[in-house]
Amino acid sequence: MTERYDCHYCKETLFGRKYVLREENPYCVKCYESLYSNTCEECKKPIGCNSRDLSYKDRHWHEGCFHCFQCQHSLVDKPFSTRDEQLLCTECYSNQYSSKCHECKKTIMPGSRKMEHKGNSWHETCFTCQRCQQPIGTKSFIPKDSSNYCVPCYEKQFAMQCVQCKKPITTGGVTYHEQPWHKDCFLCTGCKQQLSGQRFTSRDDFPYCLNCFCNLYAKKCASCTTPISGLGGSKYISFEERQWHNDCFNCKKCSVSLVGRGFLTERDDILCPECGKDV
Repeated sequence: MTERYDCHYCKETLFGRKYVLREENPYCVKCYESLYSNTCEECKKPIGCNSRDLSYKDRHWHEGCFHCFQCQHSLVDKPFSTRDEQLLCTECYSNQYSSKCHECKKTIMPGSRKMEHKGNSWHETCFTCQRCQQPIGTKSFIPKDSSNYCVPCYEKQFAMQCVQCKKPITTGGVTYHEQPWHKDCFLCTGCKQQLSGQRFTSRDDFPYCLNCFCNLYAKKCASCTTPISGLGGSKYISFEERQWHNDCFNCKKCSVSLVGRGFLTERDDILCPECGKDV
Protein backbone atom coordinates (compact mmCIF):
# COMPACT_ATOMS: atom_id res chain seq x y z
CA MET A 1 0.00 0.00 0.00
CA THR A 2 1.53 3.37 -1.07
CA GLU A 3 1.40 6.54 1.07
CA ARG A 4 -1.00 9.25 -0.19
CA TYR A 5 0.55 12.52 -1.57
CA ASP A 6 -2.10 15.24 -1.32
CA CYS A 7 -2.38 19.01 -1.93
CA HIS A 8 -1.50 20.82 1.26
CA TYR A 9 -4.55 23.10 0.84
CA CYS A 10 -7.44 21.17 -0.77
CA LYS A 11 -6.19 17.73 0.30
CA GLU A 12 -6.89 16.26 -3.12
CA THR A 13 -4.43 13.69 -4.32
CA LEU A 14 -1.55 14.87 -6.45
CA PHE A 15 -0.89 11.46 -7.94
CA GLY A 16 -0.37 11.87 -11.69
CA ARG A 17 -0.91 15.66 -11.50
CA LYS A 18 1.36 18.72 -11.69
CA TYR A 19 2.07 20.40 -8.39
CA VAL A 20 4.19 23.18 -6.90
CA LEU A 21 6.31 23.05 -3.75
CA ARG A 22 6.19 26.04 -1.43
CA GLU A 23 8.06 25.93 1.85
CA GLU A 24 8.36 22.16 1.35
CA ASN A 25 4.57 21.80 1.10
CA PRO A 26 3.01 20.52 -2.14
CA TYR A 27 0.11 22.41 -3.78
CA CYS A 28 -1.95 21.55 -6.81
CA VAL A 29 -1.61 24.16 -9.54
CA LYS A 30 -5.14 25.47 -8.99
CA CYS A 31 -4.63 26.03 -5.25
CA TYR A 32 -1.17 27.49 -5.69
CA GLU A 33 -2.33 30.03 -8.28
CA SER A 34 -5.36 30.92 -6.15
CA LEU A 35 -3.27 31.41 -3.03
CA TYR A 36 0.04 32.78 -4.23
CA SER A 37 -0.07 34.02 -7.83
CA ASN A 38 0.50 37.74 -8.45
CA THR A 39 -2.09 39.81 -10.27
CA CYS A 40 -1.03 41.41 -13.56
CA GLU A 41 -1.03 45.22 -13.49
CA GLU A 42 -2.24 45.37 -17.08
CA CYS A 43 -4.99 42.75 -17.44
CA LYS A 44 -5.71 42.26 -13.71
CA LYS A 45 -5.64 38.46 -14.12
CA PRO A 46 -3.51 36.06 -12.07
CA ILE A 47 -0.06 35.28 -13.40
CA GLY A 48 -0.14 31.47 -13.49
CA CYS A 49 2.62 28.96 -12.99
CA ASN A 50 3.02 28.51 -16.74
CA SER A 51 3.46 32.25 -17.34
CA ARG A 52 6.59 34.37 -16.92
CA ASP A 53 6.14 36.83 -14.08
CA LEU A 54 7.86 40.16 -14.79
CA SER A 55 8.14 42.49 -11.78
CA TYR A 56 9.21 46.09 -11.18
CA LYS A 57 8.95 47.88 -7.83
CA ASP A 58 6.55 45.29 -6.34
CA ARG A 59 4.31 45.39 -9.42
CA HIS A 60 3.83 42.38 -11.70
CA TRP A 61 2.94 41.75 -15.35
CA HIS A 62 2.41 38.84 -17.71
CA GLU A 63 5.15 38.74 -20.30
CA GLY A 64 2.65 39.68 -23.01
CA CYS A 65 1.30 42.58 -20.90
CA PHE A 66 4.69 44.14 -20.21
CA HIS A 67 4.68 46.79 -22.96
CA CYS A 68 5.05 50.55 -23.51
CA PHE A 69 1.96 52.52 -22.54
CA GLN A 70 2.45 54.83 -25.51
CA CYS A 71 3.48 52.69 -28.51
CA GLN A 72 2.50 49.27 -27.12
CA HIS A 73 5.86 47.73 -28.07
CA SER A 74 7.08 44.99 -25.77
CA LEU A 75 9.52 46.05 -23.04
CA VAL A 76 10.70 42.51 -22.25
CA ASP A 77 14.51 42.59 -21.85
CA LYS A 78 14.59 46.24 -23.02
CA PRO A 79 15.40 49.47 -21.17
CA PHE A 80 12.37 51.48 -20.08
CA SER A 81 11.31 54.42 -17.91
CA THR A 82 8.21 55.20 -15.87
CA ARG A 83 6.03 58.27 -15.65
CA ASP A 84 2.97 58.46 -13.39
CA GLU A 85 3.36 54.70 -12.83
CA GLN A 86 3.09 54.05 -16.57
CA LEU A 87 5.77 52.07 -18.42
CA LEU A 88 7.36 53.85 -21.37
CA CYS A 89 10.03 52.71 -23.79
CA THR A 90 13.12 54.91 -23.94
CA GLU A 91 12.11 56.52 -27.23
CA CYS A 92 8.57 57.42 -26.14
CA TYR A 93 9.79 58.75 -22.82
CA SER A 94 12.45 60.86 -24.50
CA ASN A 95 10.09 62.31 -27.10
CA GLN A 96 7.55 63.28 -24.48
CA TYR A 97 9.52 64.21 -21.38
CA SER A 98 13.26 64.49 -22.02
CA SER A 99 15.04 67.82 -22.45
CA LYS A 100 15.73 69.16 -25.92
CA CYS A 101 19.24 70.35 -26.76
CA HIS A 102 19.38 74.16 -26.95
CA GLU A 103 21.82 73.91 -29.86
CA CYS A 104 20.68 71.06 -32.14
CA LYS A 105 17.05 70.93 -30.85
CA LYS A 106 17.20 67.11 -30.66
CA THR A 107 16.16 65.05 -27.65
CA ILE A 108 18.76 64.42 -24.96
CA MET A 109 18.29 60.72 -24.34
CA PRO A 110 17.98 59.44 -20.75
CA GLY A 111 21.30 58.27 -19.39
CA SER A 112 23.34 60.44 -21.75
CA ARG A 113 25.44 63.24 -20.32
CA LYS A 114 23.99 66.73 -20.63
CA MET A 115 25.09 70.25 -19.70
CA GLU A 116 22.68 72.73 -18.09
CA HIS A 117 22.84 76.49 -17.62
CA LYS A 118 20.05 78.95 -16.74
CA GLY A 119 17.24 76.54 -17.61
CA ASN A 120 18.70 75.39 -20.94
CA SER A 121 20.21 71.97 -21.70
CA TRP A 122 22.79 70.81 -24.25
CA HIS A 123 24.28 67.53 -25.40
CA GLU A 124 27.82 67.43 -24.08
CA THR A 125 29.17 67.63 -27.64
CA CYS A 126 26.84 70.55 -28.49
CA PHE A 127 27.92 72.71 -25.53
CA THR A 128 30.77 74.42 -27.35
CA CYS A 129 32.57 77.76 -27.33
CA GLN A 130 31.04 80.20 -29.83
CA ARG A 131 34.49 81.30 -31.00
CA CYS A 132 36.68 78.16 -31.19
CA GLN A 133 33.81 75.62 -31.41
CA GLN A 134 35.56 73.30 -28.95
CA PRO A 135 33.44 71.48 -26.32
CA ILE A 136 33.48 73.38 -23.03
CA GLY A 137 32.71 70.35 -20.84
CA THR A 138 33.35 71.10 -17.17
CA LYS A 139 35.77 73.98 -17.87
CA SER A 140 34.96 77.55 -16.85
CA PHE A 141 33.01 79.60 -19.40
CA ILE A 142 31.51 83.06 -19.77
CA PRO A 143 28.03 83.65 -21.29
CA LYS A 144 27.54 86.68 -23.53
CA ASP A 145 24.63 87.64 -25.82
CA SER A 146 22.99 84.17 -25.60
CA SER A 147 26.29 82.48 -26.55
CA ASN A 148 28.93 80.80 -24.40
CA TYR A 149 32.67 81.30 -24.60
CA CYS A 150 35.60 79.46 -23.03
CA VAL A 151 37.64 81.84 -20.89
CA PRO A 152 40.65 82.18 -23.28
CA CYS A 153 38.37 83.00 -26.25
CA TYR A 154 36.32 85.49 -24.23
CA GLU A 155 39.46 87.28 -23.12
CA LYS A 156 40.76 87.46 -26.68
CA GLN A 157 37.51 88.76 -28.13
CA PHE A 158 35.94 90.92 -25.43
CA ALA A 159 38.14 91.60 -22.40
CA MET A 160 39.89 94.98 -22.12
CA GLN A 161 43.67 94.92 -21.96
CA CYS A 162 45.61 96.60 -19.20
CA VAL A 163 47.64 99.54 -20.59
CA GLN A 164 50.52 98.58 -18.29
CA CYS A 165 50.98 94.81 -18.75
CA LYS A 166 48.89 94.38 -21.95
CA LYS A 167 47.08 91.35 -20.46
CA PRO A 168 43.25 90.94 -20.35
CA ILE A 169 41.29 92.39 -17.42
CA THR A 170 38.72 89.72 -16.51
CA THR A 171 37.54 90.99 -13.12
CA GLY A 172 37.68 94.35 -11.39
CA GLY A 173 40.14 96.82 -12.79
CA VAL A 174 40.69 100.59 -12.61
CA THR A 175 39.99 103.29 -15.17
CA TYR A 176 42.42 106.21 -15.22
CA HIS A 177 42.45 108.83 -17.97
CA GLU A 178 39.83 106.65 -19.75
CA GLN A 179 42.27 103.75 -19.93
CA PRO A 180 41.91 100.34 -18.19
CA TRP A 181 44.40 99.01 -15.65
CA HIS A 182 44.62 95.93 -13.44
CA LYS A 183 44.41 96.93 -9.79
CA ASP A 184 47.81 95.31 -9.29
CA CYS A 185 49.27 97.37 -12.14
CA PHE A 186 47.91 100.76 -11.08
CA LEU A 187 50.80 101.91 -8.88
CA CYS A 188 52.19 105.14 -7.52
CA THR A 189 54.92 106.45 -9.81
CA GLY A 190 57.05 107.22 -6.78
CA CYS A 191 56.77 104.42 -4.18
CA LYS A 192 55.16 101.75 -6.45
CA GLN A 193 52.37 101.03 -3.95
CA GLN A 194 48.87 100.16 -5.21
CA LEU A 195 46.65 103.20 -5.66
CA SER A 196 43.38 101.31 -5.97
CA GLY A 197 41.07 102.19 -3.07
CA GLN A 198 43.07 105.20 -1.85
CA ARG A 199 43.26 108.88 -2.73
CA PHE A 200 45.81 109.87 -5.33
CA THR A 201 46.67 112.72 -7.66
CA SER A 202 48.74 113.12 -10.80
CA ARG A 203 51.58 115.16 -12.19
CA ASP A 204 52.30 115.24 -15.93
CA ASP A 205 49.76 112.40 -16.34
CA PHE A 206 51.64 110.16 -13.87
CA PRO A 207 49.69 109.02 -10.79
CA TYR A 208 51.09 109.54 -7.29
CA CYS A 209 49.92 108.67 -3.81
CA LEU A 210 49.44 111.78 -1.66
CA ASN A 211 52.59 111.18 0.36
CA CYS A 212 54.83 110.92 -2.69
CA PHE A 213 53.18 113.86 -4.42
CA CYS A 214 53.58 116.08 -1.37
CA ASN A 215 57.18 115.05 -0.79
CA LEU A 216 58.12 115.55 -4.43
CA TYR A 217 56.09 118.55 -5.55
CA ALA A 218 54.20 120.29 -2.75
CA LYS A 219 55.43 123.60 -1.35
CA LYS A 220 56.73 123.58 2.23
CA CYS A 221 55.09 125.53 4.99
CA ALA A 222 57.28 128.49 6.01
CA SER A 223 56.46 127.76 9.64
CA CYS A 224 56.45 123.94 10.17
CA THR A 225 58.37 123.10 6.95
CA THR A 226 56.07 120.15 6.16
CA PRO A 227 54.45 119.91 2.69
CA ILE A 228 51.28 121.82 1.86
CA SER A 229 49.27 119.48 -0.31
CA GLY A 230 46.43 121.82 -1.18
CA LEU A 231 44.39 118.69 -1.98
CA GLY A 232 40.86 117.92 -0.88
CA GLY A 233 40.01 121.59 -0.40
CA SER A 234 42.59 122.20 2.35
CA LYS A 235 43.35 125.94 2.70
CA TYR A 236 46.70 127.66 2.91
CA ILE A 237 48.08 131.21 2.92
CA SER A 238 50.48 132.50 0.27
CA PHE A 239 52.52 135.72 0.59
CA GLU A 240 55.58 136.82 -1.38
CA GLU A 241 56.47 133.33 -2.61
CA ARG A 242 56.04 131.84 0.85
CA GLN A 243 53.19 129.59 1.96
CA TRP A 244 51.72 128.57 5.30
CA HIS A 245 49.17 126.04 6.46
CA ASN A 246 46.12 127.90 7.76
CA ASP A 247 46.87 126.55 11.24
CA CYS A 248 50.51 127.67 10.99
CA PHE A 249 49.80 131.27 9.91
CA ASN A 250 50.24 132.75 13.40
CA CYS A 251 52.04 135.67 14.98
CA LYS A 252 55.62 134.72 15.78
CA LYS A 253 55.46 136.36 19.22
CA CYS A 254 51.94 135.88 20.62
CA SER A 255 50.87 132.95 18.36
CA VAL A 256 47.50 134.51 17.57
CA SER A 257 46.07 133.38 14.21
CA LEU A 258 46.56 135.92 11.44
CA VAL A 259 44.18 134.24 8.96
CA GLY A 260 41.92 136.97 7.57
CA ARG A 261 43.70 139.69 9.58
CA GLY A 262 46.35 142.28 8.83
CA PHE A 263 49.94 141.42 9.69
CA LEU A 264 53.49 142.74 9.54
CA THR A 265 56.70 141.02 8.55
CA GLU A 266 60.07 141.16 10.22
CA ARG A 267 62.60 139.41 8.04
CA ASP A 268 61.23 135.79 7.88
CA ASP A 269 58.71 136.25 10.70
CA ILE A 270 55.09 137.42 10.59
CA LEU A 271 53.63 139.50 13.42
CA CYS A 272 50.22 140.74 14.40
CA PRO A 273 49.81 144.57 14.36
CA GLU A 274 50.00 144.65 18.17
CA CYS A 275 53.31 142.81 18.41
CA GLY A 276 54.59 144.67 15.36
CA LYS A 277 54.42 148.03 17.18
CA ASP A 278 57.71 147.34 18.90
CA VAL A 279 59.50 146.55 15.68
